[in-house]
Amino acid sequence: MTADVASALGVPPEEISDDTNLVDAGLDSIRLMQLVEKWRAEGSENADFVTLAGTPTLGAWIAAIVGPWTTD
Repeated sequence: MTADVASALGVPPEEISDDTNLVDAGLDSIRLMQLVEKWRAEGSENADFVTLAGTPTLGAWIAAIVGPWTTD
């Protein structure tokens, strides 16, 4: 996901942290929709435009799409 977002923004993945505000970093609604469609096509059923737009950070997106990480 980090690589996809970085590519959409035209920046190296290292420039994006879990708490980077992606809207402030230049992500617009068109690019977000493209990402959502890409992730849905790859099988990420939880990729939802409204949810992701409401919390525009990579960390929140990973939690919303992949779910919380556990060590169990």
